[in-house]
Amino acid sequence: MRAVIARRPGPPDVLEPVEVADPAPGPGQVVVDVRFAAITFVDTQMRSGAFPRIRPEDFPLVLGNGVTGTVAAVGEGVDSGWLGTDVVTATGGRGGYASRAVASASDLHRIPAGLDPRDAVALLADGRTALGLARAAGVGARDVVAITAAGGGVGSLLVQLAHRAGATVVALAGDAAKRDLALGLGADAAIDYREPGWPERLAAAAPGGLDVAFDGVGGDVSAPLVAALGRGGRYLPHGGSSGRWAGIGDDEAAERGLTVIPLTAIGAGEAEFYGLTEDALTEGAAGRLRPTIGQTWPLDEVAAAHAAIEARSTLGKTLLEM
Repeated sequence: MRAVIARRPGPPDVLEPVEVADPAPGPGQVVVDVRFAAITFVDTQMRSGAFPRIRPEDFPLVLGNGVTGTVAAVGEGVDSGWLGTDVVTATGGRGGYASRAVASASDLHRIPAGLDPRDAVALLADGRTALGLARAAGVGARDVVAITAAGGGVGSLLVQLAHRAGATVVALAGDAAKRDLALGLGADAAIDYREPGWPERLAAAAPGGLDVAFDGVGGDVSAPLVAALGRGGRYLPHGGSSGRWAGIGDDEAAERGLTVIPLTAIGAGEAEFYGLTEDALTEGAAGRLRPTIGQTWPLDEVAAAHAAIEARSTLGKTLLEM
């Protein structure tokens, strides 16, 4: 089969297309003939060696934690009825950048009728995350909500969820196309957080203070974002696309009456994660949650895809096609 291996930590060009033996499913596992695989920002961190749970001795490795395709083989203890079924599934953290991938049968999701397989894999992790964050924040009709990285996979879904809840949505994105995307998805205002003076524009868009701030950027963006929260506001840090997660101290949060809701607050267990994914797929099939697939790259060009993500030149979700 065809796969892409990172032989060592490093820049995108360490990703090497190779031919390797087809995998065999172990007990409780299946093999999926992959049509599309999702690329995440975490993948770029793992490849570069910046992700804390990946060590140099873990290389060489095949990245990729979300695929869609058809079940081609089942292992011991797995219902043979899965054979030939179109599914979307996680792969246990790695192994998705390949024409065939191994997955746990317990992670399989049937693709609902009416949902394109590309949309299904775009919703697999991002949809689960966005739904979990929105529910944890309890976004309501009177809330003023700020969403950073609003043109990305999770951010663009959060814009839709907050808009549908009736909130006033302020989208933050560092690229005009991403701001236009957010406005098209229901944002009431869009701000370039790379421009000087953006905190003042955020304050003007939320004169009474923000009720909710979804922070997928971190770094230098976080402090002004937190400062814009009004008393009783909810701050949800869920990513560090700037290269650095950030947050707020317990003392400051208590003094200002803020609630910090970490990413670990969603998905208390495997069953809850699975349910969130099912909900995201159902919402997608019904047309109530629409992922934005900004670009699709051939498997052999995954290094270029990683470089584009790191340059922040991608829009929405990025996929690989086998």
